[in-house]
Amino acid sequence: MPELTSLPRTVEFTEPRSRTHTWSLPTSYEAAGRLTGLELLRLTIDGGLPQPPICGTLGFRLVEADEGRAVFEGDTGEHLLNPMGSVHGGYLATLLDSALGCAVMTTLAAGRAYTTVQLGVNLVRPVFADTERLRCEGTVIHVGRTTATAEARVTGADSGKLYAHATTTCAVFAWQGTS
Repeated sequence: MPELTSLPRTVEFTEPRSRTHTWSLPTSYEAAGRLTGLELLRLTIDGGLPQPPICGTLGFRLVEADEGRAVFEGDTGEHLLNPMGSVHGGYLATLLDSALGCAVMTTLAAGRAYTTVQLGVNLVRPVFADTERLRCEGTVIHVGRTTATAEARVTGADSGKLYAHATTTCAVFAWQGTS
């Protein structure tokens, strides 16, 4: 194995960069009262509730929600790069998990909640710092009393190119203090 000092220097290093973001705590189920999952998500889109903190951290946002469907859009950037210089797969996995879970959430009655118990992700095309805006649409396949399944795709918002797709299984349960 060559020593690091003997490797050719192909990239000129720049001064460190910084990124600042702000967030608001999400509304708890207790504070949300008797709202359904779809009502909560629509309030988020309309600005009546804050976007989830993960959105500010990674640079994506909830833009649409209908019964059984949720859509997020996000922009990539240098802050998401892995050691190889492409966007880390965890960014796409988080984007997919968000759309999948929120698609399930759109079907839940007031006082019901969900959590991801299985996430299967397929990354089919590399994403870079300058990749076009990404659009992730999650759709519900099945919602039962205790489990739900959904599928999602990440595509280029303008080109329609497929970058990743995923499926999930979620546990569905009564939120604490409800029946």
